[in-house]
Amino acid sequence: MAFGGPRRIQRRRTKGWRAPHGAVYVGRGSKWGNPFVLAPAASLRGGVLDMWAVEYQGRRLARWDDSAAARADAADRYARWIREAKQAGLAKAARAELIDRDLMCWCSLPEPGQPDHCHATVLLELANQPA
Repeated sequence: MAFGGPRRIQRRRTKGWRAPHGAVYVGRGSKWGNPFVLAPAASLRGGVLDMWAVEYQGRRLARWDDSAAARADAADRYARWIREAKQAGLAKAARAELIDRDLMCWCSLPEPGQPDHCHATVLLELANQPA
């Protein structure tokens, strides 16, 4: 556990970078990965790939002018999705397996004072909420 409580860590590919001891990868490819995917999208104005879409199981759900808005939407959809009755087992596993653990994904960390639009933040809150 990190000093001050569990935190979100941005995973890196830089030479020499090592994951902190005990941190859990929660990105795509893990059972914790966000099924809401960001994808470049053409605007409704007929432009080139100048927008971002949020997709779920191959279906386009929303289209956004910038990637920050699309990331926020994907994290919000994940927060609602993991609390659905169908995901009760996954939510229960998150509380059991991720409590007091640092979580890693590829999302950029937010600038100071900015909201953190990442599904790992949702998992941190879920896993560490009071009983």
